[in-house]
Amino acid sequence: MKIVATRILVDDQAKAQAFYHHVLGFQPKDDIAMGKHRRISLTSPNDPHGVELLLEPDVHPAAKTYKAALKQDGIPATSFSVRDVHAEYTRLCAAGVHFTQCPEAVGTQIIAVFDDTCGNLIQIAQRH
Repeated sequence: MKIVATRILVDDQAKAQAFYHHVLGFQPKDDIAMGKHRRISLTSPNDPHGVELLLEPDVHPAAKTYKAALKQDGIPATSFSVRDVHAEYTRLCAAGVHFTQCPEAVGTQIIAVFDDTCGNLIQIAQRH
């Protein structure tokens, strides 16, 4: 088996697409109209045929409650691997991204956590 896609539940697909593409640097793959919503996927510029990140609307009745509980408890919705957490932290801060946790060594990783502006906390991590 192989992971082909993972999803982030977002409160605004257009805003999420702009943030994940223009701020974080993921590359658009699909943007397909599906009734009231869209199937939006992005991939890593380093692996355009790799795992897709789906930006799915948080319309399920449990989604907003689930997201709010994770965020309130400081739990990231997902984690993205980066080569240099400190460099990404500096780059993203300059782009106006709000971090809830500055880079910190935790076990075998350096991690930092930011708000994606779409209802989620996202972790970036570097193995050391």
